[in-house]
Formats: sequence, structure tokens, C-alpha cells
Amino acid sequence: MKEDFSRAKAAVITHYKGMTVTELNDLRAALHAMGVSYKVVKNTLARIASEGTPVAPAKEHFTGPVGVAVSFDDPVKVAQGIMKFAGKNDKLKPMAAVVEGKFVDASELKSIASLPPREVLLSMMAGTMSAPMSKMAAALQATLSTFGYALKALERKKQAQAA
Repeated sequence: MKEDFSRAKAAVITHYKGMTVTELNDLRAALHAMGVSYKVVKNTLARIASEGTPVAPAKEHFTGPVGVAVSFDDPVKVAQGIMKFAGKNDKLKPMAAVVEGKFVDASELKSIASLPPREVLLSMMAGTMSAPMSKMAAALQATLSTFGYALKALERKKQAQAA
């Protein structure tokens, strides 16, 4: 568990009181398909394992029947997976999370879950960064085209005067 907590980009702490084994297995399968692991943990062991890891800020929330969803790559995926399943099953209660070492409460977790995936955010950023360059290239192209048309008109005028 300490190794998982050390490598975690995000960890969401949930209470699962009242969920059946089938519901927990459905949750695990849904999260596993997203590249996220979900484990039911013993609170004392989880507190000890979290010490010195990015999950340490949330160790006070290891109380009651606790499960931890851990993502090793995209923090948004784990938040989206938990919030989606919690929307279908009201027995699953997201309590808190740690995203890249920062403590996040349940309301902030909802905001994170509403973000687009990392790839979409990166493409939006790349588009925003390339827009000024595209506009500059278009402006330079227009200037060169206009200059070329002016030279061609001047050449025709000179030919007409020579004839």
C-alpha cells in the first residue's frame, strides 16, 4: 500500500457502507477499465502507509468503512470514475481526495471530475498557443501576396506604357 500511495497522482477516499460485494466488484471493474485501482483498506494500516507519501494530507479521513481509489497517471480519471459510480449508487460516498499531493474535499472533487481528460486539455492548450503563430503567418502571407500583386500590376503598367 505504501508503494501505491508513493506512486499515486491522485487518491480518492470513499465510504462504502451498505454496498454489496457485487456492487464493490462492479466499482472495481469500472475503475479498472479506466486504469484506476480500488481497494478496501484497514484504517490503521492506511494511515501508516500514507506517512511520507503524497496521500499523507488525507490520513485523518481514514475512518469508518474506507475504500481508496488510486490513479497513477491521470488525476481526472479517478475523480470522474468515482463521481460517476457514486451518481448511480448512493451508498458510495466520496469523502476526500489528494491530487498531486494537495488535499481536496468532496466538493472540489466534483469540480475536478467535470474537467475534460488530460489529452483534451493539452490539445486545447496547444491550440491556444499556436493561434498567434497562425495569425502571424497569415498576416505575413497576405502582405507578401499584396506585394506580389502590386509588382505584377506595376509590370503590366510599364509594359502598356512601353507599347
